[in-house]
Amino acid sequence: MERLLLHTCCAPCSVYCVDSLRDEGIEPASFWYNPNIHPYQEYKARRDTLIEYSQSIGLELIVHDDYGLRDFVRAVAGDIDRRCGHCYTCRLEETARYAAAHGFSHFSTTLLVSPYQDHDGIRQAAEALAERYGVAFLYRDFRPGFRQGQAKARELGLYMQKYCGCVFSEEERYAKQIARDKEKFS
Repeated sequence: MERLLLHTCCAPCSVYCVDSLRDEGIEPASFWYNPNIHPYQEYKARRDTLIEYSQSIGLELIVHDDYGLRDFVRAVAGDIDRRCGHCYTCRLEETARYAAAHGFSHFSTTLLVSPYQDHDGIRQAAEALAERYGVAFLYRDFRPGFRQGQAKARELGLYMQKYCGCVFSEEERYAKQIARDKEKFS
């Protein structure tokens, strides 16, 4: 493998991915492109934490800064329950495009570390984009190291988010509380 561009959703999810790739002798370059993350303070906290973490471990980081609230909401508003497919495709397409345009031979994503993500959906989207852009997709099932990576992130004092990223996943985080409040005030 010549060069790997690793789409990175956040610093905590990157910990195990980067460590395990380095253990394989692969030195990734991290790629921040996450226009799905909202509100802006959450987006900024995740971006800035990744910048600091990358510097601390000597990881090349490319920041494609695009806070895309309106575009993201427009794209998923018609089918909010299936927003994740759009989210994967949007972020991975920009990663594959950037990889192809800048001489990377492969791309992958830290989304593959999370047991909460749709691995098949991520893989299918990435493989289609790999073919479209002529850059190989490196699949790794990083999930076995999820807890280990999260524990190391906590030890390092990294900002740990409480939801996937979009405003709708934040709403899901509070679903039980919202239902209790609704009953209380009905």
